[in-house]
Amino acid sequence: MAFAPMGPEASFFEVLDQHRASLLATLRRGSHEPPCGGTRPTSSSEVLASIEHIIQDIIASLARNEAPVFSVDNRSSWENIKFEDSVGLQMVSHCTTRKIKSDSPKSVQNFALILKILSVIYKLVQSNTYATKRDIYYTDSQLFGSQTIVDNIINDVSCMLKAPRRSLHILSTSKGLIAGNLSFTEEDGSRVNCAGCSTAVAVPSNIQGLRNFITDAKFLLIVEKDATFQRLLDDNFCSRMSPCIMVTGKGVPDLNTRLLVKKLWDLFHLPLFTLVDADPHGMEIMCIYKYGSKSMSFEAHNLTVPAIRWLGLLPSDINRLNIPKSTLIPLTKRDQMKLDSILRRPYITCQPFWRKEMEIMTASKMKAEIQALTFISSDYLSRVYLPNKLKFGGWI
Repeated sequence: MAFAPMGPEASFFEVLDQHRASLLATLRRGSHEPPCGGTRPTSSSEVLASIEHIIQDIIASLARNEAPVFSVDNRSSWENIKFEDSVGLQMVSHCTTRKIKSDSPKSVQNFALILKILSVIYKLVQSNTYATKRDIYYTDSQLFGSQTIVDNIINDVSCMLKAPRRSLHILSTSKGLIAGNLSFTEEDGSRVNCAGCSTAVAVPSNIQGLRNFITDAKFLLIVEKDATFQRLLDDNFCSRMSPCIMVTGKGVPDLNTRLLVKKLWDLFHLPLFTLVDADPHGMEIMCIYKYGSKSMSFEAHNLTVPAIRWLGLLPSDINRLNIPKSTLIPLTKRDQMKLDSILRRPYITCQPFWRKEMEIMTASKMKAEIQALTFISSDYLSRVYLPNKLKFGGWI
């Protein structure tokens, strides 16, 4: 199946094609290296055996009149994180752990909640059924207290069992959207075509079950905010720049949006770009797509795409385009703390152009939303800014 050409002439994509050739050459140079480990799909029997082993250890502790203890990898410490250019942030193999004791007033509730989640997972895997994190929360909302607590414990259990969430039969509710020159088959056999839709397609909740992907896209654009994504749809950006794909995680991306971006990279090795606000929060979101996060570093190989480039909005663009100060927003103390935190991260040493952009932001003490470009004209983003960036290689 081929998509009908609707966008610019082939010469428009010359720099993009060169960028893709460079990405492919880098991949070929690294092909002699052994494949990275990562969190592989775990069979149901392995998950059940792991949980049974944990329960046996608890029984053995009780038989010795000892209080059972869970040892959980400390996902919140930078000491347990290493950085690799080809993967991003990943958890070291021998990391420090924290003890969750059954006889400590501080941790006894967490101990009980982990046991509860393990019980739920065991039943799901054994019966070959699936549940969302929200479903699990509502099995005993009073016990869990909040959805955030459930989410954190599921991540701890996933890390403890060394199994991705899908192998635990736990699904995440998707919030992301996708549009453009892409089609695929869902797990139930239905065919989804994202091309030619005036509205976007919701990112499916089971990325692992998708198959038969087809695209002739020249690039994939990751948009930080839903409002910007919808504006680009309204401006027919996907048709103007066809063939292309556009994705949004509606802010901080959910797991399924990240899995989809990673899957599209692995299958097609398209140039990937981010369009985020010129502020520390936008940069943080870009970093999550590109290099991952501390909390999910144990699953980095399945989630990160270091080939992603920063297309905009760059702090240097604010001066270059003469965006008036009245449309900018002063950096808050929290913004500056976030910026300082990003500057200390290990991947900044290999991103000198990022550092320069952050120094511009720090010096100006101002940040800008993508919407600041509407000062020039209402469709400047889709008509001029993005096409010029893509045509002339305006990414870092």
